[in-house]
Amino acid sequence: MRLEYGMRPSTPARALLVAACLVLLLPGVSRGALPAYADLDSVLVRNVRNGVVDYDGIRADPAFERFVRGIATAEPRDLGTEAEALAFYINAYNALAIRGILDGYSPETRRGRRSYFHRQTYPVLGSPLNLADLETQAQRTDRDDPRVHFALVCTGLSCPRLATAAYRPELLEQQLEDAARAFANDGARNRYDVARKVAWLSPVYEENQAAFEAAAGSVQKYLARYVEDPAAAALLLQDGFRVEFTPRDWGLNGTDRSRSNES
Repeated sequence: MRLEYGMRPSTPARALLVAACLVLLLPGVSRGALPAYADLDSVLVRNVRNGVVDYDGIRADPAFERFVRGIATAEPRDLGTEAEALAFYINAYNALAIRGILDGYSPETRRGRRSYFHRQTYPVLGSPLNLADLETQAQRTDRDDPRVHFALVCTGLSCPRLATAAYRPELLEQQLEDAARAFANDGARNRYDVARKVAWLSPVYEENQAAFEAAAGSVQKYLARYVEDPAAAALLLQDGFRVEFTPRDWGLNGTDRSRSNES
């Protein structure tokens, strides 16, 4: 998900990556505690329905603030495995994307996106990081596995739908598969007209086209792995569609009465 970034990771993000790698190489280093993913689970179950987020409910939920504090106080040495690191960065991104909305930021305008993704920072593993930094960390951790783009939820309507469970290291492989499959078959984001051989695809595929091509040879061949309609999948496998990418929709993926009251 390349959200108009076009920017290199910040100095804190590069320093964090180096520090994490060095700590993991030290023998006998004790590990601390990751955020309580059960807190994030409870927040998502209570406040997300089919990807629609109740921001007012999250604002009033003490479990959300506990989870955000856990993101801040965890340490790089807590990320012991690749799966633990990737689950952490996905959950941190999704929670802090929500935090940004609750703090009054919005990606709905070009200027707003610069503030939302780049200028606003949050304490993560003891360092100030922005959402663009967190996305970069997730992509580095998963070695450019394209499925991560379907797990990171940026609060816009054309982003993936927010899941109702936190990402867990022990479940990560299946969760990423489920996210990729759900997104490919989401009719609000991708449509496949087999008779006319036209596919209207999400901008997520356009913005990260190189990653999908590296994984499967083309965006269409990558989609063929996940699309459940047999006729559409067969045509995708042959690069048989004329592809039209839809524009980004930065409208909010939920309800926030406080924001409505300000307008």
